[in-house]
Amino acid sequence: MFGTPLLLAAAFVAGALNAVAGGGSFLTLPALVFTGVPPVVANATGTVALLPGYMAGAWGFREDMQPPPGLSMRAVVALSLAGGSAGAALLLVTPDATFRKVVPWLLLAATALFAFGPQLRQWAGSGRHGAAPWKASLGMLAVAAYGGYFNGGLGILLLALFGLLGQTRLNAMNGMKNLVSALLTAIAVAIYAAGGIVLWPQALLMMVAATLGGYGGARAARRLPAPVLRWGIVATGLVMAGLFLWKQ
Repeated sequence: MFGTPLLLAAAFVAGALNAVAGGGSFLTLPALVFTGVPPVVANATGTVALLPGYMAGAWGFREDMQPPPGLSMRAVVALSLAGGSAGAALLLVTPDATFRKVVPWLLLAATALFAFGPQLRQWAGSGRHGAAPWKASLGMLAVAAYGGYFNGGLGILLLALFGLLGQTRLNAMNGMKNLVSALLTAIAVAIYAAGGIVLWPQALLMMVAATLGGYGGARAARRLPAPVLRWGIVATGLVMAGLFLWKQ
């Protein structure tokens, strides 16, 4: 059957991409949709598949984690869970027809974030004095809600936010990125499951492939020059967005 190999391949490569540079959602969502899964269910199922990678990444950076200026660790956890819940709840009430129309624009936005991620992080990193706690909290809540609704480009947004808040240590930023991603994705997955919009056979199959991809595929991906890998992901995002627009 063509569908299963496609899902396995997409999840494997997505796991490797997320381990190295991000962009895995550009593959898992379209792969599920192209095998006949409704867009909202495909988004939820693909998010479930990538959860172990976030958890492993957070564990790997556990000794480097440090909350950004203006936020405590407790606040980061609470805002991640609250925002992820809000985004997931919004996805539950989004009709498939509406989400199908929104998906290509979300993909294009996420692709743009990925393409200009270094410049965005450099600009955000210029704010060394941080922000007021309420502004930091609002920014964290907004990014977490985006992640609970649509996962693409989440890592870039989080790194930019942490830089804007005045965080400078890259390991600490990456650790917090993985922690926040894991937290908001975990609560979103729980809400998706409660809402009955997860296809568990596909999700579990892709989860195994994504975990293997993150562990073994990242070794091969790291041999590619960073610009080649980045623009390959950008090209994938543009192609997928174009296909969604064409199918509308």
